[in-house]
Amino acid sequence: MSRVPLPELPGRVPDSQSERRLAAIRREAAQSGVVSGKGVAPEGSPFPIASPQTGYYGVPLLKEPQWKPEVPLYFFVGGAAGASAVIANMANWVGDDRELARSARWMAAGGGALSSALLIKDLGVPSRFLNMLRVFKPQSPMSMGAWTLSAFSSFSAAAAFANLMQVKLGASIPVRLVENAAGALAALSGLVMSSYTGVLIGATVIPVWNENVGTLPQHFAASGLNSAVSLLELLGHDNSRALNLLGISASSYEVAEGVLLESKRHRVNAPLRKGWSGAIVRAGGVLSGPVPLALRLAYAVSGNKKLRRVAAWSSIAGSLLTRFGWVRAGRASARDHRIPLELSHQIALQKPA
Repeated sequence: MSRVPLPELPGRVPDSQSERRLAAIRREAAQSGVVSGKGVAPEGSPFPIASPQTGYYGVPLLKEPQWKPEVPLYFFVGGAAGASAVIANMANWVGDDRELARSARWMAAGGGALSSALLIKDLGVPSRFLNMLRVFKPQSPMSMGAWTLSAFSSFSAAAAFANLMQVKLGASIPVRLVENAAGALAALSGLVMSSYTGVLIGATVIPVWNENVGTLPQHFAASGLNSAVSLLELLGHDNSRALNLLGISASSYEVAEGVLLESKRHRVNAPLRKGWSGAIVRAGGVLSGPVPLALRLAYAVSGNKKLRRVAAWSSIAGSLLTRFGWVRAGRASARDHRIPLELSHQIALQKPA
């Protein structure tokens, strides 16, 4: 087979001036890590011009999260369910409150099933969730989240079913052992379940999420504990002093987290303070932090259960708004093409010569 000669493309023959310019650019790059000179853009070529002022031809460099409302709902339900499994174990082993443990076990089991349904609804096709389980990848928050959800749903359902068998058939050592073992595993996976969603969104290139990756897991865990405590109180466990103390602790952490976020004045965190995303995040922070904290402290002094119920509803609303607010803030952060370019420029300037 004879070779077809390729057509010769027009090119530019390097000269001494261009070679000297290239050597100067190399020296500048080696010394400062940044090249300030402007490159050559051939006439009519579609070479990108990206800057903090213009973006990439005015188009954002990052794609907005495409999550539907099922995802922030999944964050809320999964966080409350995971915290409920921990509360159930504490009530069973430490407080010996079987009624509270039973309610918390069933809430964890129901939350695990609902979380799976919400995630599958967002994925669109059930087989996609099964495909996520084909790989076990510890360095991937999404892979670990899928496995955590599967394990948590299984263990919490087993613990709730064993508890039901004891109620229907009477206490027996084998069933009690199954309940305790499944409850302990549900509590361990529940700890991850209530906080991993903060890791999931923080381990992305969305600036406002990645900037707060250090506190997002604890923030979501405290919010999940707050909502779990509140749901259990509304189910009738409003005489438990331990639940009120847990609610006070979770609300106190939410207050501290809100102060921390307000103190971060970098423009990366602007979506947490401005626009609709900022309004939702701040409303969620107020409803899950200072409002229930004040009401719970007032209940501890007065014993008025109405204050405790209002605190519970406030915490649930705040926890739900927090999840929707953070997702909306991520979308606003991705739309701002200036942030990733400014961050990359700062990183380049910080590199040692």
